[in-house]
Amino acid sequence: METRSADKLGPFVVLTFIYFIVGFLTTVNGQCQGPLKIAFLADAGALKNTFVTLISFFFFLGYLICSPFGGRWINRVGYKRTLLRSLGFMIAGLAMFWASSWFTVTFPAAVVGIGAAHVPGGYFIFLTGSFLMGTAAALSQVVINPYISAYELPGTQSVQRMNIVCAINSFGTMIAPFFVTTLIFGGRAIEEVEVRQLMAPFLILAVFVVITTLTTMRMYIPDLSNTRAAEGERLERSIWSFRHFTLGVVAIFFYVGAEVAVGSNINLHALEMGGNGEALSFFGRKRLMIGELDLGIPAMLATIYWGGMMVGRMISSTMNRISPRIQLTTVTLAAIVLMTVAVGSNNLWLIALLGFFQSVMWSCIFTLSVQGLEKYTAKASGIFMMGVFGGAVFPVLQGIAADLFGTWRWTWLIVIFCELVILFYALIGSRVRNSKESPGKRRPEI
Repeated sequence: METRSADKLGPFVVLTFIYFIVGFLTTVNGQCQGPLKIAFLADAGALKNTFVTLISFFFFLGYLICSPFGGRWINRVGYKRTLLRSLGFMIAGLAMFWASSWFTVTFPAAVVGIGAAHVPGGYFIFLTGSFLMGTAAALSQVVINPYISAYELPGTQSVQRMNIVCAINSFGTMIAPFFVTTLIFGGRAIEEVEVRQLMAPFLILAVFVVITTLTTMRMYIPDLSNTRAAEGERLERSIWSFRHFTLGVVAIFFYVGAEVAVGSNINLHALEMGGNGEALSFFGRKRLMIGELDLGIPAMLATIYWGGMMVGRMISSTMNRISPRIQLTTVTLAAIVLMTVAVGSNNLWLIALLGFFQSVMWSCIFTLSVQGLEKYTAKASGIFMMGVFGGAVFPVLQGIAADLFGTWRWTWLIVIFCELVILFYALIGSRVRNSKESPGKRRPEI
């Protein structure tokens, strides 16, 4: 490894902080769904849920389209320069968020008719910003995941480092809902939300990311040559020939679909219950009313979900003797049981607790997927992040199902199905076939 022994903690801290920003802005993007449903989509008619979930769709579309570029850039220009490119996309995305508000306020008559729905043109600018933010998040994670997994920080193992970084990422996702409700929308009731409130917060965030980018440019972040192909080297095998990796991409597709479905749509379900005059039952005893469609309780549900992820990852980061496969199997079984009870009882508080059990799934799946890949790791990371597109697919499927059936309740069966796929990977799909899949064991058949 090409690193200075005097400062092994520095690069780890820098990448962890950027991962915090990624988690924070990812959740800010998703938490804008509820308020923007009112601010932008008041005239979208019966398609409101479908249109609003396009925010998550376009964000994760960035993962599908742009993740492979990250792996190529790492092999070509290294980890640090690829990371700086990702921060550039992040700044562009935040600028588009600001522009969406400015355009809608400045040109209120610029409306696009889609069937019976009438959608402000600024909403499509916001969707463009979501795509750019998704691209930034994808490229950042293409860099950070393999780097943290391979970086030799004394006293730690790969899955521990992944869980430490993911825990900080979860802290960002945990505080983001209240950033949206308190700072962006000023604690107002949702029916009072205005598009103009987006301008100042997103401009401030853009300046903050610019400062982070300039700081990162001056930091020493050593390259990791053992995780990427040498310049001009041609990889002999297709990355898809590694069975445990291929099934890992499938598993992460369903995992991120489940994670984003809960994180983004639980607040929409809560707002639906409040709009129908329903109460949120807390384990059959305490009942909390959403009342005048207040954003507080939906934000609380999202905070519990993301906070559970942070706590779970912190606990897992101390487990240096429990294998990723055992951890993944245990939490997936618990998640399936919890969601089954939650759907049966229509209890959103139980759904919010799912975050605790989903907390270690990402790090476990990634660790199991790239085991033994060596010089294929950088390319694998780029391809792996394509699976994050599940975060675009399943929330939109939920939104379509909610519009069709008139309720969010039974759409959570989609999440249970996702957990069953992850369980299959934990038990069967993650096992490496050494005779065929280890790069150093046998020359592949092309």
